[in-house]
Amino acid sequence: MATKTNETATAASRLTVQCQFCQTWNRVAADRLEQGPKCGKCGTPMRFDRPWALTEDSFERTLRESDLPVMVDFYADWCGPCKAMAPAVDELSRTYQGRALIAKLDTDRAPRVSQQLRINGIPTTIVYKGGREVAKQVGAVPKAQLEGLLKKAL
Repeated sequence: MATKTNETATAASRLTVQCQFCQTWNRVAADRLEQGPKCGKCGTPMRFDRPWALTEDSFERTLRESDLPVMVDFYADWCGPCKAMAPAVDELSRTYQGRALIAKLDTDRAPRVSQQLRINGIPTTIVYKGGREVAKQVGAVPKAQLEGLLKKAL
């Protein structure tokens, strides 16, 4: 019976994300993510089998208006440990598609958010549920440890 409840909750769950091409906000049903939803305005396919790129403008609203847990990888392109951890983050995107949103935020391009959250070391991974922080890890860690953080919100 618990499985049916979880399936019903997932079916009713939605993500709110900004199209990475036209910047239009879209509400996407979690149970339809694997079917390849498209932006309601420009028709561009939205891919959730890879980390979703967040910006300073999209960060807060995405967290606040998404029903699913959101795991954010705070990184920088020049960061070696960030690059080393990237394949694990990519894999989690595929594995948890429809159950969580795996996202990335470039700290160099989002200094306001980085300062506000006191991101002092990268990579930093924070898991949110209902817009609130549930778990946090500073530094590069293996996939199993990232998955453990995410499971705290599932």
